[in-house]
Amino acid sequence: MRMRVHLPGAAPLMLAGAVLVLGLLVAAPLAVVFEEAFHKGLSGYLAVFGQPDTWAAIRLTLLVAAIAVPLNAAFGLAAAWCVAKFEFVGKSALLALIDLPFSMSPVVSGLVWVLLFGAQGWFGQALADHGVRIIFTVTGLVLATITVTLPFVARELIPLMQDQGTDEEAAAVTLGAGGLTVFRRVTLPNVRWALLYGVLLCNARAMGEFGAVSVVSGKIRGLTNTLPLHVEALYNDYDFVGAFAAASLLASLGLVTLGLKSALEWRYADQLAHARRR
Repeated sequence: MRMRVHLPGAAPLMLAGAVLVLGLLVAAPLAVVFEEAFHKGLSGYLAVFGQPDTWAAIRLTLLVAAIAVPLNAAFGLAAAWCVAKFEFVGKSALLALIDLPFSMSPVVSGLVWVLLFGAQGWFGQALADHGVRIIFTVTGLVLATITVTLPFVARELIPLMQDQGTDEEAAAVTLGAGGLTVFRRVTLPNVRWALLYGVLLCNARAMGEFGAVSVVSGKIRGLTNTLPLHVEALYNDYDFVGAFAAASLLASLGLVTLGLKSALEWRYADQLAHARRR
């Protein structure tokens, strides 16, 4: 049974201030996006979704997220397991590399891939000689997205795994369980909700990424434009209603992600609290 706790002292005033700031910086701009999207009514709103380039951008955005998010989930789970459960040389360096995308501009992340695989890059000409292209293709978009979203799953799992310790895994090994069995029957069930939360955040970031994919995409309409890039293209064409309509779709996807997260937290609140106490 949940207890109701009254906020002490100046906490209500601070809470009101936080709500005001969030309203001005988050809710108000979001409301403007939807207001501008429906500026010419429902028909004007739907017109942009009748354009082939818009559907191509939507399909490409979903494709890139569908490839990048599972790869990041697998990496994040493996990296968090190693960092939280084992001591090894270079552990601090691995943590620094995981956090690096948080501190690096997405544009720089995109430029790194261009430097490596662009026409004048270190490996670009050698790959081109074998008919392989990375930049201005879906592969480049996926690589740029993976780089930017790399820390989301790992950083969600590492604190939880460190709090859980290694007692249960050690007990399972003592009883004769193998490494894969320990991971599948002990480690993974204990972190499944944090893993799902990290995947949701990673997916939202992957679909909304602009800077890195802008550098490696070439912005070819109908081919390499993701939905955020398509919004910019429509805006530059002075199709403001279309730009805001496409932006509203991105915002809606983010709101759906937030809704799923909240629903999971509400539905499995007891299990989440239990997992965090362990």
